[in-house]
Amino acid sequence: MPRQPAKTLWYDRPQYIFLEFCVEDSTDIKVDIEDHRVVFSCENADGVEMYNEINLYARVNSKDSQQKRSDRSITCFIRKWKEKVAWPRLTKENIKPVWLFVDFDNWRDWEGDEEAEMAMTEQYAEVSLRLLHLYLGLSSETAASQDPKQ
Repeated sequence: MPRQPAKTLWYDRPQYIFLEFCVEDSTDIKVDIEDHRVVFSCENADGVEMYNEINLYARVNSKDSQQKRSDRSITCFIRKWKEKVAWPRLTKENIKPVWLFVDFDNWRDWEGDEEAEMAMTEQYAEVSLRLLHLYLGLSSETAASQDPKQ
């Protein structure tokens, strides 16, 4: 029986790595998530065996990882061992297999999100305070003297 790798998309989040094996109408699905490796196999609609073996960039929590099948793909939610640490790549080796792609539709640069969110919150509070002072009819000098930052 012929065997080939499934097209695989991946993206990174603070707690999870997401893998999507793109195989339509798959049967006989097997996903083995180990601490440093993922092994995927299934048969596609044409009876071709799909097989991927991925040595992961870093350790994962295999006990707290899951998978979900749809008509078009099998998605794995793989829990990182060290949360909030970005992975620069999926594979341990610094080599990109031809069947592996970054899922740019779901990719997000989440590093630094907390700092950006805090800055936006501070800016929102400052603007809200100014609007309140305008609403109350306080002059800018009065508003500045009541600014809690000073």
